[in-house]
Amino acid sequence: MAIVFTKPTITGNEQKYFRQALQAPLTNRHWAGDGPFTRRCSSLIEKRFKASKVLLTPSGTHALELAALLLNLGAGDEVIVPSFTFSSSINCFMLAGARPVFVDVREDTLNIDEHLIEKNISKRTRAIFPVHYAGVSCNMKKINAIAKAHGLAVVEDAAQAVNARYNGRYLGTIGDLGVYSFHESKNYSCGEGGALVINDAGLIELAEILREKGTNRSKFFRGEVDKYTWVDVGSSYLLSDLLAAILYAQLENLNTIQRRRRHLYRQYERKLHPLAQEGKLRLPVIPKDCQTNYHIFYILLPTESVRNSLMDYLKKKGILAVFHYIPLHTSPMGKRLGYKRGDFPLTEELSGRLLRLPLYPDLSQTEQHTVIRAIQEFFTD
Repeated sequence: MAIVFTKPTITGNEQKYFRQALQAPLTNRHWAGDGPFTRRCSSLIEKRFKASKVLLTPSGTHALELAALLLNLGAGDEVIVPSFTFSSSINCFMLAGARPVFVDVREDTLNIDEHLIEKNISKRTRAIFPVHYAGVSCNMKKINAIAKAHGLAVVEDAAQAVNARYNGRYLGTIGDLGVYSFHESKNYSCGEGGALVINDAGLIELAEILREKGTNRSKFFRGEVDKYTWVDVGSSYLLSDLLAAILYAQLENLNTIQRRRRHLYRQYERKLHPLAQEGKLRLPVIPKDCQTNYHIFYILLPTESVRNSLMDYLKKKGILAVFHYIPLHTSPMGKRLGYKRGDFPLTEELSGRLLRLPLYPDLSQTEQHTVIRAIQEFFTD
C-alpha cells in the first residue's frame, strides 16, 4: 500500500534510551522488569494523569488479566461489557471462569449504552468493564453511579484512550481499575506493552504480589522486608525495562504526538464535512464532556455494502482503510455462550458501516489529501 493504515511513531530518543538500558554498566544493568526506565514511565504517568499507582505490564491484555485476578472473578460470576470490543476485553475474566453479559452500544459514540446496563445486572454480576472506543469516554458518571448502587467494581478498558479525558479527568483513573495499551497500533507505543492503573489503594499491595509471580518481591526491593517469598498466587506481568526505555521516549512526547494527531483528525473533519452534510457519510461524535486523544478517525457509511465498496475503491488506489470489530456476540465463541446475530442490532449495524481511515503522526499532508480526494471521488464517480 502506498498509504498504510497505521505506523508507529518515532520521537527521536527511542534508540538513545534503549542503548542506555542495553549498555548500562554491569553494576547497574537491568533488562528485566521494574528497572530504571520502568520506574520513570510509571512515575510520569502517575504525575501527569494523577493516578494513584501505575504498574507496567507486557501488554494491555496482561493488564486486563491482572485486573480480573485482583477482583477475584471466577466461575459463576458475570461481567457487563459491550460486544463491540476486542476479545482481550472478555478473555481476561473468562479465563477465570466468569461469563460476559453483553450490552448494546450508543449510536453516537459506539460506547456501551449506560442506559442498558442496570437491567442486565443480576445477583451474579460482579463488575462492569466499559470500553472507551476510539479514545472517547463512556458516560463514566452514570456507570460509576450504577456500580456504586449495586456494589460492583468498574474496570476501564482505556487501551485506546491513553491521554484522553472525561470532564477533565484522565481515562483509566475514574473506575476502580484502568487498563492502557502500548501496542504498536496505539498513540504511544513500545511495540507490545500495557499498564494497570490502580485507583483503589486497597488493591495496590495485592496487585504487586500477583504481578510478581505471587511473591512480595516489590516490598523486598523497597526494603520493607529482609527477604521475599511466595505469599499468594500470581504470574509474571512485568514489562522488560528495554521496552520501557522505548516507551519513556514516547511518553515524554505525549503533547507533541497528540497535537499532530489532533491536526490530522480535524483536517479529516473539515474536508469531509460537506459529504456528511449531504448524508453520504457520518463523522465521529465527541460529546461535550469528552476530550479525546484522537486515536481513531472513522466514518460511518449508509450501508455495509457502501462501506465495503469504498474500502475496495481506496485499496485499488493504494490506500489501506479498514473496518473494525466483528461484534463478539456473533463470533463462534459468542455463539457458544448462547448469543446470536440479532441480539444487539445497533452494534451489528454500526460495525457493518464503520470504516477507519489512516491516522498517525507521520501521515503527510499530501498523503492525507490523497485519502480525502479518493473519498470525494468515490461519491462523485
